[in-house]
Amino acid sequence: MAWALVSTIVDQLGSLIASEFKDRFGSLLASEVASIVNVKEEVEKLERKFHEIQAKLNDAEERQVKEEAVRLWLKKLNDVSYEMADVLDEWNTAKIKADIEKEKEAEASTAKRRKVLSLTNLYSSVSTVSQRRDIALKIKEITEKLDKIDREGEMYKFVLTSGNDEVVKPPTDSHVDVSDIIGRDEVRGHLVKMLLGRGNEEERSPHVISLVGMGGVGKTTLAQLAYNDSELNSAHFEKKGWICVSDPFDKFMVAKAIIQAFGGGESNITQWSSLMDKMCETIQERKLFFVFDDVWIEDSMLWEPFRLALQNAAQGSRILVTTRKSKVADIVGSAERINLEELSDDDCWSIFSRIAFSDRDSEQRKDLEEIGRKISDKCKGLPLAARTLGSLMRFKSEKEQWEMVFFSRLWELEDVEKGLFAPLLFSYYDLPSPLKRCFSYCAVFPKDYVYFEEELVSMWMAQGYIKSNANMERIVAREYLKILLIRSLFQRDYGYKENIMSFQMHDIVHDLAQFMAKNECITINGYEEFGQNLQNARHLYLEIPQNAQIPESIYSAKNLRTLIFVGLRAHNLSKLFQHFKLLRTLTLSYQLGTKVMKLPDAIGNLLHLRYLKIHYYSRDRLPETICNLSNLQILNIAIHLPNELKKLPQGMSKLINLKHLILEEEYFWTRKLKFPREIGRLSSLTKLSHFFIGGKDDSQRCELGELKYLNNLQGTLQIYGLGNVVDACEAKNAELKKKKGLRDLYLHFSEENVENHGGRMETDVSVLNALEPPPGLEKLQIDWYEGTTMFPNWMMSLAKLKRLTLTDGENLERLPPLGKLQFLEYLHIWGPSFPFKKVGVEFLGIESENKKDGIIKIFPNLNTLRFECLPEWEEWVGIGGQEDCIIIMPCLQTLQIYGCPELKSLPDFLFKISLQKFEVYESPILHKRYQRGTGEDWAKISHIPDIMIDYIEVQRYGQEVI
Repeated sequence: MAWALVSTIVDQLGSLIASEFKDRFGSLLASEVASIVNVKEEVEKLERKFHEIQAKLNDAEERQVKEEAVRLWLKKLNDVSYEMADVLDEWNTAKIKADIEKEKEAEASTAKRRKVLSLTNLYSSVSTVSQRRDIALKIKEITEKLDKIDREGEMYKFVLTSGNDEVVKPPTDSHVDVSDIIGRDEVRGHLVKMLLGRGNEEERSPHVISLVGMGGVGKTTLAQLAYNDSELNSAHFEKKGWICVSDPFDKFMVAKAIIQAFGGGESNITQWSSLMDKMCETIQERKLFFVFDDVWIEDSMLWEPFRLALQNAAQGSRILVTTRKSKVADIVGSAERINLEELSDDDCWSIFSRIAFSDRDSEQRKDLEEIGRKISDKCKGLPLAARTLGSLMRFKSEKEQWEMVFFSRLWELEDVEKGLFAPLLFSYYDLPSPLKRCFSYCAVFPKDYVYFEEELVSMWMAQGYIKSNANMERIVAREYLKILLIRSLFQRDYGYKENIMSFQMHDIVHDLAQFMAKNECITINGYEEFGQNLQNARHLYLEIPQNAQIPESIYSAKNLRTLIFVGLRAHNLSKLFQHFKLLRTLTLSYQLGTKVMKLPDAIGNLLHLRYLKIHYYSRDRLPETICNLSNLQILNIAIHLPNELKKLPQGMSKLINLKHLILEEEYFWTRKLKFPREIGRLSSLTKLSHFFIGGKDDSQRCELGELKYLNNLQGTLQIYGLGNVVDACEAKNAELKKKKGLRDLYLHFSEENVENHGGRMETDVSVLNALEPPPGLEKLQIDWYEGTTMFPNWMMSLAKLKRLTLTDGENLERLPPLGKLQFLEYLHIWGPSFPFKKVGVEFLGIESENKKDGIIKIFPNLNTLRFECLPEWEEWVGIGGQEDCIIIMPCLQTLQIYGCPELKSLPDFLFKISLQKFEVYESPILHKRYQRGTGEDWAKISHIPDIMIDYIEVQRYGQEVI
């Protein structure tokens, strides 16, 4: 990790010399020239010194595992490197602020005034004599410290090498198909049979089965296979749930997870007795299947409340516990247990070889197989070790490289877990230097943490771990994630949404990350005062449980660069911000059911901050001082209540380095959020989740034209308040077509002054026509549109449009000709305000003049069609006798009709295609017509594999976001 840190400093010093001291002497005073020369000399001297030390770091990083003295020497070097990084950041921050002030003065002045300023403020960005002297003194002090560290390092006689900064792009076929159950077929079948065993009156409820084995032997993998087994899924458990328990045991977390698994949502109960009552009530007489993964608890009194609560489950319930300790299996009351043994050498070889030789020809395999088997034998029966070593050797092509691994001194280490630590260290040391820092940073999170791609990548970037040109950092960081996944240092987490990449670390891999980041990455659970010295901590995950106080010990961690604060309540944030002024990353997460809190003005003192995520609970606005954070790159505000966060600060345009402005909102009321003027100055923005157009009567109104210069936007953009736009020229000024990175666009024709509907019909039509999206758009949603037509002239040009949602068009008396959209795969039409009563050939895009043009394909790629909450809709007609020359929806798989109480029938063409799923809800006439066995049209649909027809008296009013 030291190599990557020093390498970053060397790059920064080189950039400083190249950009700050080049051609700066022309018009400066003699004293200013002397100051610049002095700083330049110190910087060049420091750069040379860092280069000299850098050559020793590969050997030092490998030796630190066994030599504590070397580890301490590296710590001193890290401290000085961090100190230098802070000085350089101060330099750059001052320069940014000076540039902003200079630009504002220039805009506000006359041409003559600007000329005077250019003479008096020449090189105002960090050019004053006093500032440069301060910088020179700090650099000189750091150089002296570095000299001393370098002299101390001479006694260790380090082998000089060049570092490895190159990150090789992973191969495109990176997924290797390796069975996770090699050698486990028999035990897997036995476990599933136990879980399926039928309960009887004498059987203890619930039936607890424990899976016991050492770390890395495959307990969690085996439990996952059983949890997702198709036989088990059809065993009619009312609910099943997976709970990562880990160490230390958090009874509140476990109880809430059980409640949440049964649909109870996130509980904000703070009293243990009340939480117990809720848990017992939730479990009562329900047949359940729970996996408690990675249980360490050895105190039977801590488990007793859960044993009593689980006794309320229905007969036939099953609990599967995975643990490394036999004593745990006794404490949880196991009726049966499986002791998972190590794999045979042949099974280990099978796992190892299928990964290591996946891209090799037979000649290469033959040459490497003998040494490969020797390496595989060192896995000692642990599948995690076999996968990790196989992933490592896959990228080594020379036999000499394989022999170096086999003969390495790392095998002599006393393992954290038998046979595991050495294979993991090989993988770690084989990583490129920048990637080592990214991996070690993950140690700040607790075990079993789910890492989301966007979040982790942003945090790496905030710490300066990603070396890249222009706007390529995020792409490079995603490649880093892929490499960690390929090397088996990360594993995919499939428990979340399919379109969101998430990962987890095996516990033993997490132990390695913690070892490599010892004393730098700290996790605190605030149940009790944390005793460890935090003076060297750089990254802190602080979780405050119910009713606990912030441990006073954390205020000694004045060098923090990351603070992830979970369980935020009415704590004194001002005090935190005063102590932690070097933060690059700050996450503040609320706690349900606690007092509303405002973010203090002191947030503006965190001048180094790059990443800020807030679960925000103020009923007013963010403090204006947040606009002082000129280095801020990511601002993520999660809004959970309708009356939160009404206005963004007026000075947002000063955040010139802002790349992501993300608003996570759950309630449509938040769409009245006021955006400030001049937000269009933030030309670095690549992600803007929401954009709000101000009301007509707002003197500080943010106009749609502010989007004009934000051409780097990518991904998703939601525009609210289009009903406030009074002139189509304003919409045209947004120039959406130039934002070629956009893929999802949401156009919300809401307005702030909801009582003012005059003139909306014609204006909405012209505004929609002017909002031409980029040609690469894939998803489009249009809401609350009041025009009489909804098929703008640019719609047919969207050759990549796959998903379309239309909601609440109260003046739309007939559907637009959507059948013309040749590439559409998903169509959702929703809204009680739609007045149309009939859907006919106009919806299919068939016009009288093209009926005689031969074979016509309508909706040729449509896969899913959904109509929802259309109370006026009565009739859906086909196209009469011309159906033979027209092919309609040939690829339709799913048809859903929800909340259409007046709809009488469906056209026959829907049932002449290969429908796989047909659902009807809250549509009584259709329910009667198509009900199973007795409906007059049941024969038309009986061939469809998946049919769900139900009638509920309650009208549904929900909305899906694409």
